[in-house]
Amino acid sequence: MSNFRPVDRETSFLLPPSVDDWLPEKHLARFVVEVVEKLGSEILLDVAVGSDTMVASVEPNIRASIHDRMRLALNPERLHFFDMQSEAAI
Repeated sequence: MSNFRPVDRETSFLLPPSVDDWLPEKHLARFVVEVVEKLGSEILLDVAVGSDTMVASVEPNIRASIHDRMRLALNPERLHFFDMQSEAAI
């Protein structure tokens, strides 16, 4: 009995790839944290996506610091949009 495992020399990756390697640099799933507001029951993150900024409400156990690069999933049912001039909800 051998202690060696068979090897597939055609395997592309030794370790699982990072999603970051497959997303373009300015993809909507990539965010850079600009402001962290800890509110107790939630954390509000001001995040930059390219030249745009959004506010994300995340669970209080999420660890985020300014300038962190993150990937966040968006829940379409919880998105809110505002007019930039009047700041009224759209």
